[in-house]
Amino acid sequence: HQFEKVEMVTICTPEAALAEHERMTKCAEAVLERLGLPYRTIVLCTGDMGFGAQKTHDLEVWLPGQNTFREISSVSTCGQFQARRMNARYRPARSENGGGKPEFVATLNGSGLAVGRCLIAVLENGQEADGSVTLPSALVSYLGGKTRITAEGVLV
Repeated sequence: HQFEKVEMVTICTPEAALAEHERMTKCAEAVLERLGLPYRTIVLCTGDMGFGAQKTHDLEVWLPGQNTFREISSVSTCGQFQARRMNARYRPARSENGGGKPEFVATLNGSGLAVGRCLIAVLENGQEADGSVTLPSALVSYLGGKTRITAEGVLV
């Protein structure tokens, strides 16, 4: 299947990789929080992770129409796995211990949010009993001050 998403990529030192993984996860969580969407963050077991991943967080958003959580973002640290395959290195600053010898970088990647699924979550979680949809306040400034979609599909 085909879908649109925003991708996040980081290249950093191996020592900074785990902290960067947490930062990237928090970036995706911040978007869901600003949209007021219920979500959960899970740590995948090794059997569910991609081949080169060392650690993966999946963010799942609540979809009332399906009565379940569905993945909307996945953030992985791949350590030096991808860097070794593409021979991506950096040269650390010289220190008392020598330093300056090229070392492999660490790579991390994640989907910012799956756009279509995010739209579905906004519509389903904002739906009112009369069929209208209350839009997240974070979107109002982008919609010319409009706050709702009527049951007839009119933005008001």
